[in-house]
Amino acid sequence: MESKAVAKHVRISARKARLVANEIRGYDYLEAKDILNFTNKRASGIILKLLDSAAANAMVADPNIDETELYVKKIYVDDGPIMKRYRARARGRAARIRKRLSHITVVLSN
Repeated sequence: MESKAVAKHVRISARKARLVANEIRGYDYLEAKDILNFTNKRASGIILKLLDSAAANAMVADPNIDETELYVKKIYVDDGPIMKRYRARARGRAARIRKRLSHITVVLSN
């Protein structure tokens, strides 16, 4: 049985979040949790909360499931919308600043 958790419009670029997501793909739930606890990236905290949410969804769907049986079946990070901002530059010009968002999906299975 699969359980899924999705975080949309997360204020981190997909490229940076994919670095952390690739580290835990295929690992057991508890081992992935340990890896994220000791990963020194901002995305690790976001993905850790999402991983816990997917595990909680699995517990609600099937109360007899043991969390040692769960593993990360799929984890992927997609690009979200881009917030466009402008910064003043020299000689009356403006430079575009692109603040990137992402959608993160975690699928756990047993």
